[in-house]
Amino acid sequence: LGKQDYKKTRPMLRATRLKAEAKKTALGVKPVALVLTAILVFLLAFYAFFYLNVSNEVDLDLDPDEN
Repeated sequence: LGKQDYKKTRPMLRATRLKAEAKKTALGVKPVALVLTAILVFLLAFYAFFYLNVSNEVDLDLDPDEN
């Protein structure tokens, strides 16, 4: 018990270490999706603010009681 059946060679250990480092430093899908969603929400809010602001000004200009 407690003995290894084989000993890993140096290239195998290096490959395992490089794979672990790459996995640790890689960007995941979740953070990228969160950033893109935040940008999209900001742009939609910006667009909605100006759309509502301009549509209210147009309604004020079209006063039906003017003659």
